[in-house]
Amino acid sequence: MLDANESLRDEALVRIDQCASEEEIEQVRIEYLGRKGILTLRLRGLREVPVEERPRIGEQLNRLRLLIEDRLAARLSQLKKQAQERAIREESVDISLSGSRWEPGRVHPVTLMMDEIVDVFLGMGFEIARGPDIEDDYHNFEALNMPKDHPARGMWDTFFVSDDLVLRTHTSPVQIRIMEKRQPPLQIIAPGAVYRHDDDATHSPMFHQVEGFMVDSHIAFSDLKGVLTHFLRQVFREDTGVRFRPSFFPFTEPSAEVDIQCLICGGQGITADRQSCRVCKGSGWLEILGAGLIDPEVFRFVGYDPEKVAGFAFGMGVERIAMLKYGIEDIRLFFQNDLRFLRQFS
Repeated sequence: MLDANESLRDEALVRIDQCASEEEIEQVRIEYLGRKGILTLRLRGLREVPVEERPRIGEQLNRLRLLIEDRLAARLSQLKKQAQERAIREESVDISLSGSRWEPGRVHPVTLMMDEIVDVFLGMGFEIARGPDIEDDYHNFEALNMPKDHPARGMWDTFFVSDDLVLRTHTSPVQIRIMEKRQPPLQIIAPGAVYRHDDDATHSPMFHQVEGFMVDSHIAFSDLKGVLTHFLRQVFREDTGVRFRPSFFPFTEPSAEVDIQCLICGGQGITADRQSCRVCKGSGWLEILGAGLIDPEVFRFVGYDPEKVAGFAFGMGVERIAMLKYGIEDIRLFFQNDLRFLRQFS
């Protein structure tokens, strides 16, 4: 019996030394010290050993149990240390390598243009107002002198949310909402996103506008011309030519389209190599925004007396101005998130 226990000890120690993982350590522990382990069964079998030999064999088995437990614990600790050292080697950082550079972000060109436009008008004493992107038909059309079935509604390809709700087609509804709540004098700009069912190189289903208006007791077309001429020369060049052409908008009367001299050919219509300018198509002028004096009917919708107040309004597309200023030919470039394009602006 003593020799068998010595053989069991040698076998167990070899098995422990050969263990290469925590799982193998656990397997050996169960095999020798578990409830049905070899050593556990031998300890239970002591009652069958002659009485005179029990103390010596029992002591031997208990020493063997302690030895196996100690060697298992030592081998487990050794394996954990080896795993830690291996992880340190594999996960170490070479501090001699140069660090990875995180390229700083840039403000989007539409945001840059919007900020520049707003800054110019803030400098002239305008305040900023905003309104909901989902508008009711009344504020988006009717109160702007476009009753249902009015042919002017065809000027806007509208996204309908329901029979009476639309994604706003312009920021002009903000003008109505402000005048419903406040009395003149008013000097407001309303920047924001607008939506139209249109998509090509010069139109986008979602784009940005800045609506502006001024209302007081004595407002004339000359005030409108002065404000817009100053604005355009601040955004483009001090010597930029500006012209007003008669036009039609249902919420202004009289109405005008506002043009600036072509930035490429300087208003000549031809380039330095005597070719027709492709930006202005040889006309020498670029359409930039629409404007006019607020129609008296609009004042009546908001409860103003058109005999006592007057005002002007204008609206411009932010992307349109950015395209002209930065020489961009396709509006879709603003929304494709091509970093090669966006990195050009700062």
